[in-house]
Amino acid sequence: MAFIIGVTLNLVYIVAEVVWGLWAHSLSLLSDAGHNLSDVLGLGGAWLAQHLAQRTPSRRFTYGLKRSTILSALGNAVLLLVVTGGIVWEAILRLFHPAPVIGWTVMAVALGGIIVNGITALLFMKGSKDDLNMRGAFVHMAADAGMSFAVVIAGALIMATQWTILDPIVSLVVSFLIILSTWSLLRSSLDLALDGVPSGIDLDAVEQALRGIHNVENLHHLHVWPMSTTETALTVHLVRKAGSVDEDVLLQQTLALLHERFHIDHATIQIETPRDTFVCGHAA
Repeated sequence: MAFIIGVTLNLVYIVAEVVWGLWAHSLSLLSDAGHNLSDVLGLGGAWLAQHLAQRTPSRRFTYGLKRSTILSALGNAVLLLVVTGGIVWEAILRLFHPAPVIGWTVMAVALGGIIVNGITALLFMKGSKDDLNMRGAFVHMAADAGMSFAVVIAGALIMATQWTILDPIVSLVVSFLIILSTWSLLRSSLDLALDGVPSGIDLDAVEQALRGIHNVENLHHLHVWPMSTTETALTVHLVRKAGSVDEDVLLQQTLALLHERFHIDHATIQIETPRDTFVCGHAA
């Protein structure tokens, strides 16, 4: 439902911004409309990814399509940076060739943007804490709410001073802030796309916890990677002490530990004895 509301609100607002932006000759409004268009595309991608992630595994995609949420978050970050780059370029051109701007029109439409983008951002704020895909949608909405607020400031200053050059200057300042806020999203989503350890997982803490299990003598081949923006997978070879509890007991202890302390529910564990020698996953 959050995606439906967000897409609908932003589509209506985009039309209003384009119409009034062209009439008022405002780069701030048109740039804000560009961000909103990228938001609609980003929200649509995040929505599709959430739907694909719920599909059951198949013979071809044995884990399902959960990884689509990672691609969606990465796409959101790239899209926002590309659109912002276009706005920066246009703003630089406007610095040398300022155009007349109708300040009150800029303020009126931008106030609507604060409301639309603010409401939409709130819809995704809670989910953004634990889901990078939702975080991508939230960053998009929050960035546009910030841009709309800056547009209001630009409109007020233009009305007070008649300095139309403030329009591209404000666009440049806000674009820089958006790039800064988007960079962490890009880095995090790229890490997940390359099977990096999820940011919420401390690999050293996982290894220490596994070594601390009673009857575990050693471990190797520990790998942790994301299955989606909310699910984590793990593989490890555990070497149990000679004459210790049977493998089933040790396996259940390990699975319970991973679930309770690290919220890892997709673990593949190989139990070995000190006599076993493995090199690169193959018996020597």
